[in-house]
Amino acid sequence: MTIYPAIDLKDGQCVRLVQGKLTNQTVYSSTPADVAQRFQQQGARWLHIVDLDGAFSGKPANLKAIEAIADAVTIPFQVGGGLRKVSDVEQMLQAGASRVIIGTRAVEGPDFIKQLLDEFGNERIILGLDARDGKVAVQGWVETAELTAVDLGKQMKELGIKTAVYTDVSRDGLLAGPNLEATRQVAINTGLSIIASGGISAVEHISSLKAMEADGVVGAIIGKALYEGRITLAQALAAAIK
Repeated sequence: MTIYPAIDLKDGQCVRLVQGKLTNQTVYSSTPADVAQRFQQQGARWLHIVDLDGAFSGKPANLKAIEAIADAVTIPFQVGGGLRKVSDVEQMLQAGASRVIIGTRAVEGPDFIKQLLDEFGNERIILGLDARDGKVAVQGWVETAELTAVDLGKQMKELGIKTAVYTDVSRDGLLAGPNLEATRQVAINTGLSIIASGGISAVEHISSLKAMEADGVVGAIIGKALYEGRITLAQALAAAIK
């Protein structure tokens, strides 16, 4: 299982939100590239980066910070947030991202996903599967679609998507643990490789997700818990290989 330390970008800074709400924000660093470099030095093999301004505005907004991260590290990273056009995706990949995460546009238009897969392949395009009470959350988690996370996952799998980041929005930033059963069900019922996100804050959470590898859970994203010292990256990495 792969551990993905998270770097959430807002106004060029490294921040964390609670349940995706702009009104509940903590700034952890004004130099995200230094944070990325520190994670690499601590043993991270991948990074997970979210352009929060992009997620809310619908277009990339932290490109300079992402380019600085690319210059600071040699490990791969994935980026999500506000990627609604082919040109946005091209720009992000050119900036140094190894793959991009598409959420809102996957709901709005499957044809867009097909176009991206045809152009870039399913190693570089992955699905952002964000859910609130089982329904897909879009537009920076502000809105909820009628589509269920499982149904969207199945649709995208049929188009050729093979990996998804699954986030239970209600757990994000609360350090209360991931929604384990929902994560398992999404993995089993969609057939996608699932990277779990939201609430992961202890070694036992990672161990529980690690036990679901046979079901298709292949990774875990950790954010606030690392920044607040609830778990060290070394502990998370060790739990992921046991």
